[in-house]
Amino acid sequence: MVAGVCGGIGQYLKWDPTIVRIIFLVLIFSSFGTMVLIYFILALIMPD
Repeated sequence: MVAGVCGGIGQYLKWDPTIVRIIFLVLIFSSFGTMVLIYFILALIMPD
């Protein structure tokens, strides 16, 4: 919801963005914050 990364991934994969956000949230907690860095990199790389 911050930069639209999960919504964009959900739209690309034709999944519900809420499911992508939940998966991403689980990955953030299980990766000790590495996914936060990946999120910001994706926010810079992905088109609007």
